[in-house]
Amino acid sequence: MPVSIIARCEAKGLRMTGQRRIIAQVLEDSTDHPDVEELYARASGLDSGISIATVYRTVKLFEEAGILDRLEFGDGRARYEDAERDHHDHLIDMNSGEVIEFVDPDIEALQEKIAAKLGYELRGHKLELYGVPVRKR
Repeated sequence: MPVSIIARCEAKGLRMTGQRRIIAQVLEDSTDHPDVEELYARASGLDSGISIATVYRTVKLFEEAGILDRLEFGDGRARYEDAERDHHDHLIDMNSGEVIEFVDPDIEALQEKIAAKLGYELRGHKLELYGVPVRKR
């Protein structure tokens, strides 16, 4: 069972206010890659006292603590996801902005092979593919 964002924050000694707990829970419940504005909309729906400044400060704190990964997909919006999610890569639909997560064993093996061929042991990677849907004829 994965350790919750709140538990990881507490383990790192971060002070977890009620509003930070709500933001952490919103992040944990997210199945997409929300930006600060989306996080704010979701969190303020649970606590109208949460300001967008609080969300900005909280995601910055969580990112600096290694709790969140910041993702930039070329649309000018920083998005966030739990840093401890299982490894996956991203395909970004350039028309809609939709982000599709995928894992492909062939790509994983090829990356390992390339690193070894160049004399390296692969320790991590990020793969982002950008595309548009193909029209079916």
